[in-house]
Amino acid sequence: MTTRHAWDDLPAGAKQAVEGRIGQVLKTESTPGGRNSELSETLWTDQGHVFCKGISTDSPISYMHRNEIAVNPFLPAGLAPRLLWHVETAGWLLLGYEHLSGRHADLSSSSEDLPLVAEAVTRIGEVVDLPTSGVQRSMRDRWGHALTRELTSSPFTTSDPWCAANASFLLELANRAPSYMDGNSLIHSDLNPTNIVVSERAQVVDWAWWQIGASWFDPAYLIIRLIAEGHAPESAENWAQQFDGFTQAPSEAITAFAASTVCLWERRFPRTAATQAARRWVRHRTP
Repeated sequence: MTTRHAWDDLPAGAKQAVEGRIGQVLKTESTPGGRNSELSETLWTDQGHVFCKGISTDSPISYMHRNEIAVNPFLPAGLAPRLLWHVETAGWLLLGYEHLSGRHADLSSSSEDLPLVAEAVTRIGEVVDLPTSGVQRSMRDRWGHALTRELTSSPFTTSDPWCAANASFLLELANRAPSYMDGNSLIHSDLNPTNIVVSERAQVVDWAWWQIGASWFDPAYLIIRLIAEGHAPESAENWAQQFDGFTQAPSEAITAFAASTVCLWERRFPRTAATQAARRWVRHRTP
């Protein structure tokens, strides 16, 4: 988590750099969420308003904002808000996006948002031109590193009776998961309701964790979110069948992924809806 700052807290040089792009800021409004940003505000000028997010350049997670800068030019119009500018000065990295109106996606089973979310997932999978500069962002490497870090820092522990009884089996499956994640597709990797904004269509925000890898990843990740919103595991999997990447994935890849999410989340977030959904899903997929 980061410490949140207001527009008025920024150094004069940082504010001047932003106003050099958009004009004098007349009004500001803090926006909720955005836990990885130290600044998250809507800025109004006499020309309109923009969304501005930022972080101090010495923050250990400032790379996440640089990730967003790198990927945004490759995202098609209407899939994500356009990055209008970014400035780095006075110890701050600040990003200005076109302002996006709407609400967070409703992923419940009767929601009219589901077709819009499916369209957005399809469009992510259709992105062909991908960033090539900077560090290679491999889904396999990231997931493997996360598993190694989590499972070597502390033994796998769980208060769930089924997970405890099947811990060795879950760990064996989880360790296989990264090997199925190679690929050449763009992956958002954190498609949860707060990162999907719906109006006439669904747009995807917060691209800090984008990766390159197997095209089944985003649909599979959404299965967990659907279960957390009340879908039965079988129903959530049926919804994901509309995506070619998911239907073409080996069954064992999806099962290993489900197990790996439990192993990653169980110790730190045992009571969240997502962890509980991941447990239900892996039980559905295993004998």
